[in-house]
Amino acid sequence: MNISIIGTGMTRFGELWKVSLLDLAHEAMDQALENSELLPKDIDALFVGNMLSGILNNQANLGSLLAEHIGTGIPAFYMEGACASGGIALHNAIQSVLSGQNKTVMVVGVEKMTDHSGDDITAGLMGAGSEAERQAGATFPGIYAFMARAYMEQYGVTEEDLAAISVKNHFHGSFNKKAQFRFTITINDVMKSSKIADPLKLLDCSPITDGAAAIIITSKKVSSKKRISITASEVASDTVGLSGRSTFTSLSAVVKAAKKAYHKAKITPKDIQIAEVHDCFSIAEAIAHEDLGFSSPGQATKDIIEGKRTIGTGNLIVNPSGGLKACGHPVGATGIKQIVELTEQLRGDAGPRQVNNAKIGLAHNVGGSGTIAVIHILQNNL
Repeated sequence: MNISIIGTGMTRFGELWKVSLLDLAHEAMDQALENSELLPKDIDALFVGNMLSGILNNQANLGSLLAEHIGTGIPAFYMEGACASGGIALHNAIQSVLSGQNKTVMVVGVEKMTDHSGDDITAGLMGAGSEAERQAGATFPGIYAFMARAYMEQYGVTEEDLAAISVKNHFHGSFNKKAQFRFTITINDVMKSSKIADPLKLLDCSPITDGAAAIIITSKKVSSKKRISITASEVASDTVGLSGRSTFTSLSAVVKAAKKAYHKAKITPKDIQIAEVHDCFSIAEAIAHEDLGFSSPGQATKDIIEGKRTIGTGNLIVNPSGGLKACGHPVGATGIKQIVELTEQLRGDAGPRQVNNAKIGLAHNVGGSGTIAVIHILQNNL
């Protein structure tokens, strides 16, 4: 694909009480324009990724509303796919460019969550679950706890092993000035934190977060050092509920989308040097490593404990931003944040969390409990 990322923008992630959803989106959009050295008139279309605005913010027409900020009368599209909304927005933006309909497009992911009660947020997020799961009173911590229990029993993995994932991601997040949690933790900290859904504890879970991220992509020729190529964008889906699946220890949507992405980019998992994966819970990252081909089945936590995925010691660095766990998880923005992080890394602009000599990166964005998966592969060809 002849598509380049030429601009990025991202707000700080966290409990941003004094900032509105529109303020967040506008800040990220303005940063992306400034970073790309473009003007609003240069943008042909806008794609917005968001899950909960219609539920929590009483604003469903978000695409048109954010297009007003650019002020050019451009076509605007609102894309929703649970926690994969950002990745889906980018995928559709890419298709619009590949079709020739547009040449230069802005993609924004945004979510404003922390102004609302935990009950409201939990109910909103469970909109991504099946009707049967909702009727049973299930929550996503509970659903992923089922997956964690199945994984632990199948592979002999312990709670302490899973805790190492959160420890790694908090270490990375401590270097990220825009992360929600900029502090390190220990395995003992994870083990002592409150049980949320056995075996998952508070520090196994990503937080409720406000934030926005934006990128600008183009099919035009770009000579700037800021140019990063998108070499694959693939999506696959699965049943909404866990009960319809043959396994709890792998997400078939991820496996299918990743296989297509590797083929499209003409690479293998061994070529990936840096990845942002969807660690909504610690178990989600363990399964992701294996579904993406980074680790053998049942070996992800061992590879993480051995430092193979950590900045400064690893050969494949996973979640240098801090992931969803430490950077935060404003659900509609997460998929675009992943792309912003990879772009900065591949440009060599990631500062103290910079991964040395990274040329190929992968973003893994998942909706629900694996209902939909979006895989993007980025490459620095300069």
